[in-house]
Amino acid sequence: MPTKQPTAPRSHSLEGRNIVLGITGSIAAYKAADLASKLVQEGATVDVVMTASALEFVGAAMFTGLTHRPVTTGLFGAQSEIAIDHVALAVRAHAFVVAPATANSIAKLALGLADDPVGATVLATTAPLIICPAMDAHMYENAATQRNIETLRRRGAHIVEPAEGRLASGLTGQGRMEEPARIVEHVRWVLGRGGDYAGKRVVVSAGGTQEPIDPVRHVANRSSGKMGYALAAAARDRGAEVTLIAGPVSLPDPVGIEMTHVRTALQMRDAVVAASKTADLLVMAAAVADFRPVDAAAEKIKRAGRETISLDLVKNPTIISEAQGPGLVKVAFAAETGDAARKAREKSHYSSAAFIVANDVSETGSGFGSDTNRVTFVYPGGADEPMPLLDKLAVAHKVLDRAQKHLRK
Repeated sequence: MPTKQPTAPRSHSLEGRNIVLGITGSIAAYKAADLASKLVQEGATVDVVMTASALEFVGAAMFTGLTHRPVTTGLFGAQSEIAIDHVALAVRAHAFVVAPATANSIAKLALGLADDPVGATVLATTAPLIICPAMDAHMYENAATQRNIETLRRRGAHIVEPAEGRLASGLTGQGRMEEPARIVEHVRWVLGRGGDYAGKRVVVSAGGTQEPIDPVRHVANRSSGKMGYALAAAARDRGAEVTLIAGPVSLPDPVGIEMTHVRTALQMRDAVVAASKTADLLVMAAAVADFRPVDAAAEKIKRAGRETISLDLVKNPTIISEAQGPGLVKVAFAAETGDAARKAREKSHYSSAAFIVANDVSETGSGFGSDTNRVTFVYPGGADEPMPLLDKLAVAHKVLDRAQKHLRK
């Protein structure tokens, strides 16, 4: 029987945020149910506003059940907050998300029409507007639609570009509404602007590296990159301009983050050193290989006639020591097995770090690939600060909290 993963407090990145979700008449309206659910799971209070056309595809009762709040479906209904107070939803909104946004609704928003509850509430709000188009590819590519989108963009609307794929019409092209999980990332990114890391450049490394033995084999570790990706997302959500330098991982590129993909330790060294020259903070969360084969074979090494194989390894450079920049603050991660804090403190090559984040990857729930982590902050010349088991996004925010004290200096 598999070992049960320990539970840990889950961070809610949209806690205390009021999100208005406007739904218009598209077959993609079914995705809005998943989006509403995900926003609620992130801690947001979600108020749903639906057009009459949207009600032809999905029912209001579903959204009441998902959000535990009344759904506005008209301008004059007895339950409509717009009827009671024209700007009730608009005033308390921290963000207004229109998903799906049809070609017709985008045109009406561009013209400033207010003949349905979505358009009326958009006109009444000063909150950031996030528009998620969904329509047939030819409709999306049409010059009129593109002109309307550009008009909204010039007014400050954040456009979540639709994805390419098979559409309801049977055609293939750009017009599929972006997936709800990605839209939530856009919401977090937009709401994070002006946060306590606004104006800061943060560089994060993530994942392991692969050191080639021959064209088909390599030396690697089991790092998933989840901790580094959580750090990058947390910094973005707090307003930072983020560069994420990632080794080979199976994670999608985060929204709103500059990505650099590398494979080897030397490639990661070059990318981190270059990005750090203009950065305020470097967080080395990558599990970089300590050694690499001296020479990689040009062709696949055959097993025939061999009982053993020997590799000559050479030490990889210490990336955090080579990264330099005016006022650059460095934070190191140390993945150890057993007594992680003590072993991290003994690593002299971390001497340039403001502090070290040590974790025991042999501990259940804190190893490679897990969604949680138990870390200890190790301070030069100071006492260790152990943390409880937390999800990795919560750990990321605690790292940024502590790094910020050094940035202020």
